[in-house]
Amino acid sequence: MKNYTIIRSDNQYKAYCNDLEQLTSTYSNNPTDDTLDLIETLTLLIEKYDEEHTQLNEIDPIQLLKSLMSDNNLNQIALAEFLQISKGHLSDILNYKKGLSKNVIRTLSERFSVNQSAFNRPYKLSVEINKRSRNASLMNSKKDLKTA
Repeated sequence: MKNYTIIRSDNQYKAYCNDLEQLTSTYSNNPTDDTLDLIETLTLLIEKYDEEHTQLNEIDPIQLLKSLMSDNNLNQIALAEFLQISKGHLSDILNYKKGLSKNVIRTLSERFSVNQSAFNRPYKLSVEINKRSRNASLMNSKKDLKTA
């Protein structure tokens, strides 16, 4: 059996991912306790490397979601059904009109094996931007009326 250690390079990471994929597909029906332990060990090593080397914290949660949808060939209809929300609600989320709920964040995190914190970060909704623009316009209109 191969001796697994902390992942120190992208090549080692890719090799471990391939090993994990092969283990899970080969032993999916009747894994032994040793195989399950090996799968758990590889999973932990891969997750640790992911946490240290991914740039998820720099990505807007909605852009991250769109990227994950693309990477996993998921359309809006399938994702809405999986999240148990309407297509319109998902469309509003993807268009920055509505925020992500705790339940949606939890479900996305589990579905894509991503830490919840990647989705649970503030981002600007278009409604907020429109409100600010509208408020600024109103303020300018009031100033114009006073000077007229």
